[in-house]
Amino acid sequence: MRLFATLATLCGAATLSLGATPAMSEQAGAAPVVSSPQLAAYHINAGDDLEINVWGEERLQREVRVLPDGTFTFPLVGQVVAIGKLPRDVAADIVNGLKAQYRDNVPTVTVSVKGASGFQFSVTGKVKGPGIFTPTRYVNVLDALIMAGGPAEFANVDNVVILRKSAGGHNTAIRVRLSRIFKGSASASEMADLPVLESGDTVIVP
Repeated sequence: MRLFATLATLCGAATLSLGATPAMSEQAGAAPVVSSPQLAAYHINAGDDLEINVWGEERLQREVRVLPDGTFTFPLVGQVVAIGKLPRDVAADIVNGLKAQYRDNVPTVTVSVKGASGFQFSVTGKVKGPGIFTPTRYVNVLDALIMAGGPAEFANVDNVVILRKSAGGHNTAIRVRLSRIFKGSASASEMADLPVLESGDTVIVP
C-alpha cells in the first residue's frame, strides 16, 4: 500500500482581470482541507517569493518577497497584504489598487509563487532526524515524519501531536494515530484523512 497521499503543487499561478471571470490555474474552489490533502491550495506565507505580472505593462513586472509582517509593496498600489491569501486573491487586490490609474479596464494581473521558502514546520521528539523543514510543497503528518528520518526506537506513533498556533497565539493540539499506517494495514480513507501541515506547525513524536 502506498504511504504517500498526493499533494497539490505549491507554485500555482492565479490570473484576474477587471470585470471578467478569473482564469485560474488553481483547482476551482480549492482550499487546505485536512480530510483531503489532494485538494490543498497554497496560501501565501511570510518569506515567500512572488512573481507579479501586469500584462502589457513591463514597468510593473516584479518579483517580490513577502515581508515578516505578511505584506509587500507594489508600484501605484502601495502596501499589499499577502499572508494567508491565495495567489488569485492577491491578484484581485492589485487589480483593485490599479483601478484609479486606468480609464478603461485594468490589464490582466497574474501572481505566482516562485519560491515557497516561507512554508516551514518542525519535527521533534523520538524521530531519527529532528529539525526544521522547508518542503516547497504541502506535506501531511506522515510525510513530515519520513522527512525527519522516520520514528526512532520506542516511539509512540499512536500519540503523535501536531501543535498549531492560532491567530490569537494559542496552541491547538491535533492528535494522530499512525501505527496502522506503519504496519501497512491502513485503509484508503485513513490515508486520505492524514492532517496536512500548516506553516509554523510543530510535530511531536513521544
